[in-house]
Amino acid sequence: MGAGGRMPVPPMGKNEKSDVLQRVPHSKPPFTLGELKKAIPPHCFQRSIPRSFSYVIYDFAIASFFYYVATTYFQLLPHPLSYIAWALYWICQGCVLTGVWVIAHECGHHAFSNYQWLDDTVGLILHSTLLVPYFSWKYSHRRHHSNTGSLERDEVFVPKVKSDISWFAKYMNNPLGRVLILIVQFTLGWPLYLLFNVSGRPYERFTCHYDPNSPIYSDRERAQILVSDAGVLAVTYGLYRLAVAHGLSWVLCMYGGPLLVVNGFLVLITYLQHTHPSLPHYDTSEWDWLRGALATVDRDYGILNTVFHNITDTHVAHHLFSTMPHYHAMEATKAIKPILGNYYQFDGTSVFKATWREAKECVYVEPDEGEKNTGVFWYNNKL
Repeated sequence: MGAGGRMPVPPMGKNEKSDVLQRVPHSKPPFTLGELKKAIPPHCFQRSIPRSFSYVIYDFAIASFFYYVATTYFQLLPHPLSYIAWALYWICQGCVLTGVWVIAHECGHHAFSNYQWLDDTVGLILHSTLLVPYFSWKYSHRRHHSNTGSLERDEVFVPKVKSDISWFAKYMNNPLGRVLILIVQFTLGWPLYLLFNVSGRPYERFTCHYDPNSPIYSDRERAQILVSDAGVLAVTYGLYRLAVAHGLSWVLCMYGGPLLVVNGFLVLITYLQHTHPSLPHYDTSEWDWLRGALATVDRDYGILNTVFHNITDTHVAHHLFSTMPHYHAMEATKAIKPILGNYYQFDGTSVFKATWREAKECVYVEPDEGEKNTGVFWYNNKL
């Protein structure tokens, strides 16, 4: 039984509530990428330098405001209130800086401007400030977009088949185990992925985003990996100088706390975009690019959809047309939804509830019983 033991749900009547756990179709779609593109207004593919920079300025203006409030007023608060204030600062500043992360991600997709050199310059600066190796992640993320939904070639959050899951998985398949897994995933998941390719595609030898000789990269990309490393090292040195001048605790409060929130949101957003009981995965006998790109889900983060520049609720359109600027993605999504039909998946379940459900039900993938040779795999949790 796939999808956590669920079989495909029969068609709904007009008055029935939509079931977000109903499987999306896995057969070849009756439409082409070209037909989807024709349905989108042409201006949605136009990149504007002034408009793209306006989002950078807006995000940094808000981040500067939070910094000003923290450095000016928090010291005046009594200790019990100051602890609460710092926690709120970390959350709010982390959300805003996640938006900055998204803009750097746009640069990596050449969706910021019509000039690759400008996109790479802006992306390198923004990602380095968040200790992200820009070119390293740009190239591994590009391979993710090229192989989404493939069990053999996708780059991140690649589900395991039942025979490959760890021996201790059954001991973690309980509420306490899931809590521990989620805590580690959202606190250490991002650095573990960059350093050791945890949750990434398995390679025959050691894989690290900071290593120019990593099997992720081609020979022509290796020099740029060193540029990424230099960017991260430059910001790290700057943080060291700040720690010398203001103290380590000041750096951890002003920068470390928000960065932890950014990293947590990055993993959460990516996890929920590609992990859902209704989504198929494919082996090489069935996978093709379009079906893989459609094996993603849009989510609703409330007001954070806007803070995160709609990377959360327009991810399907992003996988289909990754060079489209984020500020046109909502319009594009509305344009293609009638064509996508049941191939489009949106889940408005609250983020907290969805995270727990996916951690519980999406443990491994396997074909349905009696269909072992179909090449189509669904999530399950029966250990």
